[in-house]
Amino acid sequence: MNDFAEQIDSAKQIITALGLPKAQQNERSALCLLALLRMTPESTWQDAGSPLIGITPIMSWALQHYKKEYAPNTRETIRRQSMHQFCDAGIALYNPDKPDRPVNSPKAVYQIEPNTLAVIKTFGTDQWSDTLNGFLSQRDTLVSQYAKEREQDLIPVRTSDGLELKLTPGIHSELIRQIIEEFAPRFAPNSLLIYAGDTGAKFGFFDEKQLSDLGVEVDSHGKMPDVILHFVEKNWLLLVESVTSHGPVDGKRHKELSDLFSGSTAGIVYVTAFPDRSFMGRYLSEIAWETEVWVADAPSHLIHFNGIRFLGPYED
Repeated sequence: MNDFAEQIDSAKQIITALGLPKAQQNERSALCLLALLRMTPESTWQDAGSPLIGITPIMSWALQHYKKEYAPNTRETIRRQSMHQFCDAGIALYNPDKPDRPVNSPKAVYQIEPNTLAVIKTFGTDQWSDTLNGFLSQRDTLVSQYAKEREQDLIPVRTSDGLELKLTPGIHSELIRQIIEEFAPRFAPNSLLIYAGDTGAKFGFFDEKQLSDLGVEVDSHGKMPDVILHFVEKNWLLLVESVTSHGPVDGKRHKELSDLFSGSTAGIVYVTAFPDRSFMGRYLSEIAWETEVWVADAPSHLIHFNGIRFLGPYED
C-alpha cells in the first residue's frame, strides 16, 4: 500500500470511529479530513494541524498531495455531503473566525474542532482507544453546544401572523429581514409572507399552498425571488430581489420572473431591494423599467422605474 492509500485508509478509519454515517466513510470525506488537518502522505497523526480552509483549497490540497482531481462542479458535493456532516457531528467548525459570514460567501472556511483534533493526534498510539472513548462519551454534549451557538447566530424574523423565522447570518439575510419588517409594513400593509429565501436553505419559508391558490406552481428548481409577499388588499404579488451579491431585477431577470409567475391571478410587482444607495449606484444602469427599487437605509421611500406612469409634480 503506498503512502497515499495508507493515509486515506487511516482517515476513513478515523471517520468511522468518530461515528460518521456510512455515506461519509469514503475517499472524498477522508481527503476532506486530511485537508482539515493539513496532513500530507508523509505526515504523522501527531503532526495534525488546524488551519482555516475553504472548499476550493480542500480540493487543491487533494490534488497537490494526493493526486486526486475534483471537477469544479463537485464543490457542492464536497460541501453538502462531507463538510456539512462534519459540522453537524461537531468535528468541524464553520466560519469560526467570523460566524456571521454569509453562507454563500466565497470566503467561507472550516476548521477542525479542538477536542476532535486532540483525539486524532493520538491515532495509532496506545492512547487512541481511551481518548476516543472519552471523546465519544461527550460527543452529544459537544454537538448540542455547537448547535446552540449556531442557533444564537441566526437572524430572527417575525411574520404578520406571529410566526418566527430564523435566517442564517450575513448581510443577505439581514436585508431579507429588513424587507419583511421594514418594507412590507410600509408599502404592502397586512400583506402575507409567501416565501422568504435563505442562503442556508433552498426554501427558508415557503407557503406553497398559498402560492398555488394564486395560480402559481413552482417546482423545487424554479429560480425564486428572495421574498414573495401577497398584498391582499390590492391582490398584488410583490416579487422582491435582495441585492447584496447578485444583480437586481434587470431585463433578463424580469423575463425569468415573468415566465415563472405567468399563471398568477394576482398582479405582479417587481421590486429590487438594496442595503443602501451607494450599493444601488453600482447597478443603476441595469435596473429594468416597470420595476420598483427600495433602499433599506431610506426605508420610507420607494424609487419607481415606471416611465410615464408616475410623471408629474408631487403635491405638497
